[in-house]
Amino acid sequence: MKMNTFFQRKMKKLLASGALTLGIAAAAPAAMSQECLDPESLTFAIIPTEETVAELELYKPVTDRLAELTGKKVSFFMPTSYASVVEGLLGGFVHVGVLGPYTYVIANDKDPNIEVFATYAKKAGNLQEEGPGYRGVLITKKGSGFTDIASLKGATLGLTDPGSTSGNLLPRVVFSKEIGGEDLDQYFGRVVYTGSHELSTVAVVEGRVDAAFVASHRFDNVVAKGDASMDDVNVLWKSNPIPQDPFVYLGNLCDELKANIRDTFLGLKDQPNAKKFLDNVKSNTFVAMTSADYDIIRDLKKAKDAKN
Repeated sequence: MKMNTFFQRKMKKLLASGALTLGIAAAAPAAMSQECLDPESLTFAIIPTEETVAELELYKPVTDRLAELTGKKVSFFMPTSYASVVEGLLGGFVHVGVLGPYTYVIANDKDPNIEVFATYAKKAGNLQEEGPGYRGVLITKKGSGFTDIASLKGATLGLTDPGSTSGNLLPRVVFSKEIGGEDLDQYFGRVVYTGSHELSTVAVVEGRVDAAFVASHRFDNVVAKGDASMDDVNVLWKSNPIPQDPFVYLGNLCDELKANIRDTFLGLKDQPNAKKFLDNVKSNTFVAMTSADYDIIRDLKKAKDAKN
């Protein structure tokens, strides 16, 4: 899985993100389609984490800026699963959202009207590398005796959510090659879905599962909160880099509205009130993304579907 071109291209864009934002806005047609959607208010949603309510609160400076640029009231939709955010977008009552890469591909396949426009470029952390990508990692509890992949035969595995990229898709398609192509449900004694990367990490540390696949940046979030440390885990496997969580909107929103949404996120680095948000998501800036940037995820989805 080669991502060098992807990362070189995106890192160059980071250096020119201000010009990029203006370029996108300028490219919007002057005349808006009569069919475009211009709702009185906007609804924003994110895929669930261990503390979704607290995480939504972190987005307040973002939604305040979004309200300022669009002139619209912005409300939150409280998700119960990855799928609930997708259903909100498909139903048209969620207008702007944060999805996982795999969830985005599934949603975009169902309705191309769900369009990606940006993601964040992460700071380097314990497992997270700097840039607009991340890795799926397999962790076990230190001292548990699970020190290599072979030792996990028959063990209990924690996955995140059926719609998760690093917590389900990568393990089933890419990691399975490490165990001779065997299905995870056959290689491991039991496979459970925990609901979030944070819960998977804590489940490993507390010994409730023997191993778990988590996203590198989500693991770092748990460490930052003090619920785990690098000394608590063994890292048995890492995937190649994949693009970060896509920020999406409905493509049939009016062009000026979409431009203001893009400008909100791509311009956060210049907003003093957004510093706390960017610090909390371990990012310096947002970078523009297109659907083609997630073709690598589409290829993985095709490989998974072919196995079923």
